[in-house]
Amino acid sequence: MDHATLQAALPEYFAPWVQALGLTVESHAEGAVTLRLPQSDQLSRVGGMLCGQAMMAAADTAMVLALIRHFGAFRPCTTVQMNTSFLKPLSGQDALIEARVIRAGKSLAFGEIDIRGAEDGKSACRATTTYALL
Repeated sequence: MDHATLQAALPEYFAPWVQALGLTVESHAEGAVTLRLPQSDQLSRVGGMLCGQAMMAAADTAMVLALIRHFGAFRPCTTVQMNTSFLKPLSGQDALIEARVIRAGKSLAFGEIDIRGAEDGKSACRATTTYALL
């Protein structure tokens, strides 16, 4: 699986409003993908803080790409559970969303996501996910 294939999955498998987030594939490894979410006034709240809804959408998207990387191809799936903890505000910088597949079986997949500042490297959000593989 190469970088271009993962980047091409964004317009192929995700709704237009998810594409409007401007996510790009930063890096990938076996069962893991890191996306960049550019800082934007449209995704920010008062004080320039990245809103939680954008972080959760980016986390969910990154995990689907991590599953594509893990399986070597897209497999239809749906989010069953996402547990999200917001650790600190993320302001004035892009976000890096690192998603990693912890375990993928025949019908369920489990993952962890870390969202951190692209400049300071500090974690702003952590999430765990469960997906049903369809």
